[in-house]
Amino acid sequence: MAKYMNPNFSNTIEKWYQEYKRELPWRESADPYVIWISEIILQQTRVVQGYDYFMRFMKRFPDVATLAQADEDEVMKYWQGLGYYSRARNLHAAAKSMNGVFPKTYPEVRALKGVGDYTAAAICSFAYNMPYAVVDGNVYRVLSRYLGIDTPIDSTEGKKLFAAVADELLDKKNPALYNQAIMDFGAIQCSPQSPNCMFCPLASGCSALAGGMVAQLPVKQHKTKTTNRYFNYIYVRMGAYTLINKRTGNDIWKNLFEFPLIETPEAVSEEEFPALPELRAMFAEGETPIIGLVCRDVKHVLSHRVIYANFYMVDLPENSQSFTSYQKIKADELEQYAVSRLVHAFIEKYIN
Repeated sequence: MAKYMNPNFSNTIEKWYQEYKRELPWRESADPYVIWISEIILQQTRVVQGYDYFMRFMKRFPDVATLAQADEDEVMKYWQGLGYYSRARNLHAAAKSMNGVFPKTYPEVRALKGVGDYTAAAICSFAYNMPYAVVDGNVYRVLSRYLGIDTPIDSTEGKKLFAAVADELLDKKNPALYNQAIMDFGAIQCSPQSPNCMFCPLASGCSALAGGMVAQLPVKQHKTKTTNRYFNYIYVRMGAYTLINKRTGNDIWKNLFEFPLIETPEAVSEEEFPALPELRAMFAEGETPIIGLVCRDVKHVLSHRVIYANFYMVDLPENSQSFTSYQKIKADELEQYAVSRLVHAFIEKYIN
C-alpha cells in the first residue's frame, strides 16, 4: 500500500480548500448532531438542494431531544421532497435511541440506525477530529483519477482498496480539515463532468490526466437496473373533504400519504380505467360517479424505478359511503400531510 503514499497530496488538497472551500452552515459547528443531520441530508442530495432543507430541519429540530420527541409524521413532512425517505425514518429512530446524548465514540456512532462507514467517519472526524477517512463519491473520483486506480468502486475489492488508500493518505493530524478538503475538491475541482484539469493543483501528478483516462475514471461494474411501475391515483372530492391513505408496506414512500391508488402491471387507458374491478370495489353499491382524467403519463424517475402516473378526479356527496377504508380529511388541510414529490406536484398544480 505504500506505493500510494504522497506527502504533498494532503498539503496540496488542504491549501486548495482554504482558498476555495464552500461556506456552509454545518461547517461552522463541531456539534455532532448538526453534522449528523447535514450528512444524512446530503447523502443523496446536492448541497444546493439540501441547504434549505437543512436550515428548516434544524430550526424545527435543533437537538437530539427535540427530534426524538417529535411525531414521525411531522419529521416526514419536514423531509418531504428530499426523497429516500428511509433516511428520515432512520434519523428519527436513531435520535430516540440516544437518550438525549449524542454518542462520542466511533463504534457507538457507527451503530446508529442509518449510519454507515462514511457517515460515521464524517461525524467523528468533523465533530471530534478523530482520524477516520471519509470515502464518498467525491473521494472515489479524486483518488481513482489521481492514482490511476481502475478497480471498480462498486466491487468488494474496490471498496476495500479505496478504504485502505483513503486511510493511508489521510492527514491524521488534521483529519477534519483533510476530509472536508478532499470532499470539496471532488465536488468543485475534480468534478464528474468536465473537471477543471487545466488549473488543477494536482495536475502534474495525476495519472488519469497523463493517461487520457479522466472521463473513464472511476470505474463502476454494475449498471442500475430500473423497472417501470404504473400508478393510477384518484383525487376524491366529498364536499369540503378529500381522502388519503398512508403507505405502510415495505415499498417506496413508506409512511407517506397519498390519494387512493390502483397500481396496474401495465399502462391503462382512460377508457379502460373505469372498468377496473379494483376501482369498482371502492364505490358503494348504487353510486356511479363520473370519473374524470386530470393528467396522464406523468413520468417520475426514482433511483431504481420509473413511475408513470395518471391522476383522476371523482366528485361524491359528503355523506358518501364509498372509499370507506380511506382517511377523510378537510381538503384545505392536505398540505399538513407528508406526501411524495409526485403527489405534491399534482396538489400544487391542480388543487392549490
